[in-house]
Amino acid sequence: MAPIPPGIRLLVSFNRDQWYRALTFTLTFLLYTSFHLSRKPISIVKSELHKNCSSASELATAISGSQQPSLPALHADMDCSWKPFDKSNYKQLLGAMDYSFLCAYAVGMYLSGIIGERLPIRLYLTVGMLTSGLFTCLFGLGYIYNIHSLGFYVFVQVANGLVQTTGWPSVVTCIGNWFGKGRRGLIMGLWNSHTSVGNILGSLIAGYWVSSNWGLSFIVPGLIIAAMGVVCFLFLIEHPNDLKSIYAQNSPSLNNVPVKNWNGVNGHTEVYLQYKEGKTQAYYYYEDSVLNRKSYDTELLLPRDNGSVRVPVQQVVVVKSESEPSPISFMGALNIPGVIEFSLCLLFAKLVSYTFLFWLPLYITKAAHLDAKKAGDLSTLFDVGGIVGGILAGVISDKLGKRATTCAVMLLLAAPTLYGFSMISEFGLGPTIGMLLVCGGLVNGPYALITTAVSADLGTHKSLKGNARALSTVTAIIDGTGSVGAALGPLLAGVLSAGGWDQVFYMLMTADFLALLLLLRLVTKELTSSKSHPISAVELKEH
Repeated sequence: MAPIPPGIRLLVSFNRDQWYRALTFTLTFLLYTSFHLSRKPISIVKSELHKNCSSASELATAISGSQQPSLPALHADMDCSWKPFDKSNYKQLLGAMDYSFLCAYAVGMYLSGIIGERLPIRLYLTVGMLTSGLFTCLFGLGYIYNIHSLGFYVFVQVANGLVQTTGWPSVVTCIGNWFGKGRRGLIMGLWNSHTSVGNILGSLIAGYWVSSNWGLSFIVPGLIIAAMGVVCFLFLIEHPNDLKSIYAQNSPSLNNVPVKNWNGVNGHTEVYLQYKEGKTQAYYYYEDSVLNRKSYDTELLLPRDNGSVRVPVQQVVVVKSESEPSPISFMGALNIPGVIEFSLCLLFAKLVSYTFLFWLPLYITKAAHLDAKKAGDLSTLFDVGGIVGGILAGVISDKLGKRATTCAVMLLLAAPTLYGFSMISEFGLGPTIGMLLVCGGLVNGPYALITTAVSADLGTHKSLKGNARALSTVTAIIDGTGSVGAALGPLLAGVLSAGGWDQVFYMLMTADFLALLLLLRLVTKELTSSKSHPISAVELKEH
């Protein structure tokens, strides 16, 4: 007999529960990657919109002074720019578009978590992804159909911001349902790298078409997120308990189940009826030795007699009533210790992160004098650093058991790094790459930790007494408050950049210090608490 290949041995070493966890981890990772992939194109296209105007104006000037009078000036003017972003206030107009998206996102986020707890997450997320794909494609169609109305682009941004709020509470709730507190920081740190991966892919995809047909820079990401919405509908499993119906349907035939012979009564089974949401459903009960968890099949509970007496057995009907925990109220979620502090801290941390997300390529174009494609490619290094920073933040906070302290230290180190980054125009390519990586790690580390592990911790806080339905609302409150900062950051950057990029970086450093100050109470509590300890894999392993 040939030996079993090591790869097959590895595959069969995982049980069914572990495979479903891996599926949920991978699927939610890809789903939210597509969300960020569809948000990134606007930052890549910005520099191209105004660059066209400047380049064409120079071309028109050169033509008018050359010996080629046969080329009409009108042709040069037609290629000048993409109206209405051809005016001197183009930065304010682009900032207003960012603000439209992010303001709608911030407002919608508060409602999204509450709605998401009352609807099937899989369907809610699917509809959100399909409509987000539609509005992302609409923005790109503005190029194809030569639309120059600012109102059109603002409307598309507002609508897209609202429907994109379906994503974050949904995927965090799913991942929180499947993974307990053990090593949550590491798991969430790895998982949250979807933000940076999506930004990188979005930059590369948008950059491929930005100079030739920027409409495709939006249409292709829009089609990708819509396709992932279909994948979500087909494969997403919200909670481990949702698999019970599958186990019941795929349970072995009653005749094939090895049971004790009860002298003629073999084949009689107990039928349990499960009552849930007004529906009665039959299922069989058994112990799954592989998963070491209760599932559904057939098990005879009567003792075997000595064979001399035949006991007629009737089918027993047992009605089990499962009371669903009620969704938590908005004020109830705010009363969870730590929610307000982390929410306000995220407001300023996300302000910094999203300012980089929307303005970094344009800043590199102006400061380092690179074209739109090269600036977009170089900006992806900021997200590479963000991946490393998010993972490190999770690992360190798991090891120390101090989430707030980990965020505070990274915020403290980020401020001088931001000042150094403001001098990027004086660096060579090598130092610039290094600063992008370090700055990305320190800026995105606290942001990633708060939006994932901290949100999941607070959403399963002991004060909730096991009510897992609070997770979506808590996540939405924290990320919704952070999104207010995400809306303000790019808007302020558009206004302040008119007076020089130094003012933008002073604003970012101020926001960084304010985020740090808001965590001081929690940091003090963590450092002085005798109960603060590393989060073990044994703690709260329940889903």
